[in-house]
Amino acid sequence: MALTDPAKGRSVIQSPGPEAVAVTVAEAVKEGDILGYSSGWKRALATVGSVISPQLIALKDTPSGGKCPVSNEAVVTGYTGGTPGGLIYCAEGTSYGQVTDTAPSTSGDVKTVIGVLLDAATIAFNLTCVQVLA
Repeated sequence: MALTDPAKGRSVIQSPGPEAVAVTVAEAVKEGDILGYSSGWKRALATVGSVISPQLIALKDTPSGGKCPVSNEAVVTGYTGGTPGGLIYCAEGTSYGQVTDTAPSTSGDVKTVIGVLLDAATIAFNLTCVQVLA
């Protein structure tokens, strides 16, 4: 069974806490969304031609134009079907801000590992030094 990212209902269970840095988001985001910068902080996407490189994790639901607490490291739960120890990538297609345990396969897509599954429902993200190279 493959990992399923619900795109909502995720919960950050470990992060920097109340001292987290906040950024102004250019679109509405959900807790646990993966964010990148592209004319503003937006939900990341691995798809060639519309790549928004993964850089941060949204720690709270935030409306467009709001200040969202973020971190480059967090433990997030609420997924289903993952395999413990499996690698996590930024999703492709139209799944903005979501993740997958299947490496993107299209030439030019971002194939950067951004986390690891701790169990079927929980991911430890580390985007400390994510760098996307051509």
